[in-house]
Amino acid sequence: MLSYPAPRSRDISVSHLPVTDLKITCLTRGSIVCNGINCMLNALNIIGGMGIGNRRKYGLAILAFFVCLFLGSFGGWAQSNRSPKVIATFLPVYLFAKAVAGQNAGVEILISPGSEVHEYQAKPADVQAIATADILGKNDLGLEEFLSQLISSAGNQKLKQIDASQGIQTLEDGNPHVWLDPVLAQKQVANIRDGLSAANQANASTYKANAEAYIKQLQALHQEFESRLTPLKGCTFIAFHDAYPYLAKRYGLQQVAVVELPEDSMTPGDISRVMETAKRFKVKFLMAEPGADSQRLQQLATDLGLSVRSLDPLEQGDLDPQYYFKAMRQNLQTLEAACR
Repeated sequence: MLSYPAPRSRDISVSHLPVTDLKITCLTRGSIVCNGINCMLNALNIIGGMGIGNRRKYGLAILAFFVCLFLGSFGGWAQSNRSPKVIATFLPVYLFAKAVAGQNAGVEILISPGSEVHEYQAKPADVQAIATADILGKNDLGLEEFLSQLISSAGNQKLKQIDASQGIQTLEDGNPHVWLDPVLAQKQVANIRDGLSAANQANASTYKANAEAYIKQLQALHQEFESRLTPLKGCTFIAFHDAYPYLAKRYGLQQVAVVELPEDSMTPGDISRVMETAKRFKVKFLMAEPGADSQRLQQLATDLGLSVRSLDPLEQGDLDPQYYFKAMRQNLQTLEAACR
């Protein structure tokens, strides 16, 4: 503890205070008290060396005290309330993170909508984005296999990660497309809420309120799916992208097979196997994703006597968090029409 000799007169001599070259090491970065003391000591050093009367030095010291107190408090407030920089790996995680963060975090997307997550190649700008981020939001479940190397290259030791799928029970094959189930999407939003709140406690109440509002929308969406698809339970389809098993399971639909289209034309054997599956399970339609090879699919559908329907896996689209509901309601209409 620092101690100073008591002055013998009312005319306090600031210049006699033993503060020259004295500084306290702050054990906690951003400590308001510690930084305020150092500010005062620096001010006293300057005032003590000024060639002015002691009474005036005393007045300046009092002024310095209040200035340092204000600056220390303001600096601590600014640091604690700084909006964190959040990087979301791809569109669904971005939509949920942006909905929860609102204006109280800067949310950016790593993989541009429409780019294939499985084919992602990191760019120098991506490494820099991770290096300067506070928080990384990810779907996980093996989808973003590139992340470990990317994070290592970025060298950001302070980066906090939010696993949006934490606590979600996956299917046996570990399929990562959990966001297409409105019920599991609620869990992802809750995980993002908890992660943001832990990393930025100053805005925790805002994150909680935003998440609650978004989850209510997801609950309403689930009720829409349930009420409109319940009469159509058991509807079977063949998919050309293994993105829909959680959605199908939730609402009693059956994804009976996943067919990978070859890069060239399908062989007679390929077509024969698909036809056999379609007949055995009484398949109602073929399900493709937007941008699929519609000409080959349509030819296959014609051979099978089935229709081709397009379902949005939400890997491309608008960056507005409300886009999730727009796309999913369109998916609901598609399923409803295909299963009738």
